[in-house]
Amino acid sequence: MRRRLCALHWVHNRRFLSLTGRLYGEVMQDTSIDTRRRKLNFRAWRRGFREMDLLMGSFADEYLEAYQAEELDEFEALLGVPDWEVYAWLIGQTPVPDNHRGPVLDQLIAFRYAAQGG
Repeated sequence: MRRRLCALHWVHNRRFLSLTGRLYGEVMQDTSIDTRRRKLNFRAWRRGFREMDLLMGSFADEYLEAYQAEELDEFEALLGVPDWEVYAWLIGQTPVPDNHRGPVLDQLIAFRYAAQGG
């Protein structure tokens, strides 16, 4: 009986490891970047006005999963800029200042929101 319980415990732990697929340290690292992506996605969908919600949120849905820490830093910096400034850049009303230029903003400017029926 004792041997069987130990075997079940081992199977349970093995199943847990196979679900995570990694050791503890790797899981914590992946979890923290995944958590950061989820938080940034949440912030992108809750800007200040609906147009920015749709643009930034849809963009985040499309690209955030592939971003690494450097791109996430740039995206987070964009979320810190007032909505009306970013919106003016996106619609081409004002030029983008050099201190905000970067590959993520270039991607965002090129991004085209596709309305979804609902």
